[in-house]
Amino acid sequence: MTKSARHILVVDDSKAILVVMQAILNELGIHHITTCLDANEALEKIKKAPSFFDAVFTDLNMPEMDGMELIRHLGAIKYNGAIAIISEMDAKVIDLAADLARKNNAHLIGNIAKPVQLNQVNMLLQKLEHLACHTERPDSPISEAMLLHAISHNEITPFYQPKINRHSKRVESIEVLARIITNSDKEIILPERFICVAEDLDLINLITFQLFEKATADFSEIKERFDGQLKLAFNLSPCQLEDLSCPDKLALILHLNHLTPREVILEITEQYALCSSAQLETLNRLRMRGFDISLDDFGTGFTNINQLKTLPFTEIKIDRTLISNIETDQFSQVIVSSLVNIAIQEDLSIVAEGIERPEELDYLERYKEFVLMQGYLLCRPKSKHDFLAWSLSWQNMVKTVSGCRR
Repeated sequence: MTKSARHILVVDDSKAILVVMQAILNELGIHHITTCLDANEALEKIKKAPSFFDAVFTDLNMPEMDGMELIRHLGAIKYNGAIAIISEMDAKVIDLAADLARKNNAHLIGNIAKPVQLNQVNMLLQKLEHLACHTERPDSPISEAMLLHAISHNEITPFYQPKINRHSKRVESIEVLARIITNSDKEIILPERFICVAEDLDLINLITFQLFEKATADFSEIKERFDGQLKLAFNLSPCQLEDLSCPDKLALILHLNHLTPREVILEITEQYALCSSAQLETLNRLRMRGFDISLDDFGTGFTNINQLKTLPFTEIKIDRTLISNIETDQFSQVIVSSLVNIAIQEDLSIVAEGIERPEELDYLERYKEFVLMQGYLLCRPKSKHDFLAWSLSWQNMVKTVSGCRR
């Protein structure tokens, strides 16, 4: 969906704020705007069409129903859009509001202070677009026949993207990302077009196991280019955790390729809450076998701080929605700082994913001793051949930087 097609609901008991927000949103290319002076009225509009509004901008201090109560109700009706708060908030309030939103299954993406500024609203609209990438289906998913053809003709192909320790200049792990490369015309099909199809058709395991076999076979050659205990990271869908035999299947593939679970990180997306007994049992058994478990896309789903402490995660990946414009976004700064502190206390690894701008990397440098960096700015996902070529240029850069410091 294009930005101009987005539907935004603004809730504030000040007519002046509603007028200002409408003018700013119009200037930013948003033309479908609904305003409400009362949170009860806003909630009734959303209840009538829960998927109509892509985002709700709400004040906190309002008569009758305040903003936090509105957010709680939105979670209760499973509103899937983004929520932004129009209010000045101190760090502790931001942290608590974000955690409460997750507990209520609500997507809180940030806050903007009054008087409202155009650049702040624009920043939140960018976050809305990033969130939409996780929650909306792709415009043109491939057909069932095309997916079955890709699986049967061994077209599932691993691409690689590093997680880099900027403090030590080491690549500590490499994420394996699925692509379909057609044998006929070598078209590269991105996962946004086929993962949802595979999940709907219960074919996701076939994709994962084909990816595992190819990537683990590539691993010995890739490992030769890097020092230290390098790990491979694979994405698992929450629905795959429903399969209680999943740990045995993955361990068998690793054994056949002379690898151990301790060399593998399994990334579980945070988009959906992990709650069934089968999911939790599988998660625990994977950890017991020695796999590292990463909570992927933190910031897009519903995992709260207590779950980070109680579930057997070994790594947290901070989603792009929290990294985007972090150098000027107080909300993201507070959440990331809190996550880094928790990671240190709980002995978890932490990864900032989706770094695309130098300003974001510069801001995150303050955490470089604790946070691994990943994103297009550092290295785009690459085929094995291209990734090995990148590794040489990376090693040469590290040697040059080390030589200049002597």
